[in-house]
Amino acid sequence: MNIQENVKDYYGKVLQNSGDLKTDACCTIADLPGYLKPVLANIHPEVSARYYGCGLIAPLALGGARVLDLGSGSGQDAFALSQLVGPEGEITGVDMTTQQLSVARQYQDWHAEKFGFANVDFIEGDIERLDALDLEPASFDVIISNCVINLIADKEAVFRAIHALLKPGGEFYFADVYADQRIADEVRHDPVAQGECLGGALYWNDFLTMAKRAGFVDPRLVADRPLSIHNTDLRAKLAPAQFFSATYRLFRIDGLEPACENYGQAVIYKGGVEHSESIFALDNHHVLEKGRAFPVCGNTFRMLRESRFAPYFKFIGDRITHYGIFPGCGTAMPFGADGSGLETSGACC
Repeated sequence: MNIQENVKDYYGKVLQNSGDLKTDACCTIADLPGYLKPVLANIHPEVSARYYGCGLIAPLALGGARVLDLGSGSGQDAFALSQLVGPEGEITGVDMTTQQLSVARQYQDWHAEKFGFANVDFIEGDIERLDALDLEPASFDVIISNCVINLIADKEAVFRAIHALLKPGGEFYFADVYADQRIADEVRHDPVAQGECLGGALYWNDFLTMAKRAGFVDPRLVADRPLSIHNTDLRAKLAPAQFFSATYRLFRIDGLEPACENYGQAVIYKGGVEHSESIFALDNHHVLEKGRAFPVCGNTFRMLRESRFAPYFKFIGDRITHYGIFPGCGTAMPFGADGSGLETSGACC
């Protein structure tokens, strides 16, 4: 049985609800922000019971956005985002598991009545072959996936297809499972390990390489947590590898640089992002206080200026003068490492 057939069988027949999972890889244990609790409370219990995501995928500033949910399953994320994009937005879910889609479609009208508008559609299809679906290139503001990429054989093809479907300045915001080392073949093909989102977990550095080759030059880590494996047999098979659930955001912005280059630029968060009025977190290294100038690299400057976040920021500086690499940003100049150099100013971007 190949990975696609195993995934269909595991999520369509083996798992009947989230209580059947043998790890916490495919469910979120993080505390929800307060504003999301009433959003989830509006979702039908049968939809939530068939939820196997590894994190609630809810990026900010979604009002009016066109969003694609890859591996939408029973529809929980799609119905949650339906409320966040509002009646002017649009959600399209894609999934290949007939049983999961039947649950999502069964409750489309129920959610439309609950919300007061209908803006969710579901397509049955293989996300490894997105180009075969009736999806317009460069037409989505945001694409999400929730614990799905690990279930795919040709992961890099999916990254390339996602890049093509995003509008310029659009964002792929997704949670998935990563390993601290490459997984042995016999474990990668184990049906339970695959179904529990661990067998297909990417070694984190291979993920970064794939994402960059697909056009996402500067992946940004938003959050991560270690995973627990409750089943002793499965834990023994996977040892000594360690696994993590992580959320990344990847922007489709042409010409981003492979390193954190300093042009003396800064941004000021003006506020206005709903549910994030005082502090805006772009990623786990960029937590921006309202009203405070924050020195950033050229890539961060462009991510904010050329995305849906632009109206919420004041932008200071240009790219006329280059000051080298930001200190401490993962790429250091190899010369003069005796520590005698004088640093004048700057911030790690």
